[in-house]
Amino acid sequence: MNLFKKRPRRSQPSRAPRADQSPSINRVGLAQLTPELPRYLAHGAYLQLSLFETLSKAIIAAPTTKTKTAVSRVADVVLDRHHALSADLEREGLDAATAMEPFAASVTAFHERVHGADWDELLMSAYVVSGILDDCFVQLAGGLPGDYPERMTALLAGDEVTDALAAVLSEEISANPKLASRLALWGRRLVGDTLLVARSAADIPQDTATDDERLEPAFTELVADHTRRMDDLGLTA
Repeated sequence: MNLFKKRPRRSQPSRAPRADQSPSINRVGLAQLTPELPRYLAHGAYLQLSLFETLSKAIIAAPTTKTKTAVSRVADVVLDRHHALSADLEREGLDAATAMEPFAASVTAFHERVHGADWDELLMSAYVVSGILDDCFVQLAGGLPGDYPERMTALLAGDEVTDALAAVLSEEISANPKLASRLALWGRRLVGDTLLVARSAADIPQDTATDDERLEPAFTELVADHTRRMDDLGLTA
C-alpha cells in the first residue's frame, strides 16, 4: 500500500483580495488576515510540534506493527515541517523555543480537548486537525512578505499527512465497519474547536464578532475542504 500517494496540491494562496460578493459587506479571505511573520512562524511551528506529540501517542497505542510503522512515517513528515518553521524563525533572528512559548499553553489545551477516548479517535483527531490547520496556514501564507507565500505553500500544501492517515483509518473502518458512525460523529465534534484555533492564527481585530459576515469566506473554504476529506473516508462531515 502506498501511504503517500500524490494528490493535486492545495491551490497556492492568492495575494489579491477576494472580490466583494455583496455591496453592503466587505468580505475578506485568510490572505487578508495574515499575522506578522514571527507570529505566523511561531504558531505554525508549535502546532506542528504538538501534532507530532499526538502522533507519537498514536504510535505507542497503535494495535499492530503495520500501523505503528505507517503512523511513524506521518510523524516524520510533521516533525520535518516543525523543524523547517523553527529554522525560519532562527533565520529571522529569533530563538525558536522562545518565540513558540506564548502559544504552548493554548495549543496544548486544545490537543487535550481533542484527544479522543481511544486510539481510533486519536487518529481521527490528527486527521481532522492537520487537514484544517494546514489548509489554514497555507491560506494565511498569501499575505506574508518576500518569498514566504511560495515557501510555506511548498512546505504545508502537500497532502502527505492526511493521505497517509486516511489510508490507516480506511483500513480500520474496513476491518470494523461499526467504527464509521462513531468516527463520523467524533469528526464533527472536532471541527468547532479546530476552527477556533484557525481563527486564533489569523490577525482578526479583537472586537470582531465571531459571526461577523465579513469573515465567512475565510473559513467556509476550510470547512469545504474538511468535508471533502471526510467524504474520502466515506464519512459524513
